[in-house]
Amino acid sequence: MPRWLLIDTEVQVARINRKLRGWSNYFCLGPVSKAYHAVDRHTAGRLRRWLRKKHKVRGRGTARYPDEYLYQELKLLRLQERTRSFAWAKA
Repeated sequence: MPRWLLIDTEVQVARINRKLRGWSNYFCLGPVSKAYHAVDRHTAGRLRRWLRKKHKVRGRGTARYPDEYLYQELKLLRLQERTRSFAWAKA
């Protein structure tokens, strides 16, 4: 079993959130909503894939780990919601 599967889920999500927050703070100028959407999709898919491997779940994992579970229970950072606080996004 790879050692990264032994990491606690909360610790893994905290690591991902820290990287997402830093990345979004660096790339926050200009039209970023499409990029944030793509990063959100990619991040959710990769976290879902990691959870499937960790818990040995077959299939795509969307039924067992839906977006609501990832964003509400695990508290995965959703970058699309960060664009609401941008002044130029409200114009």
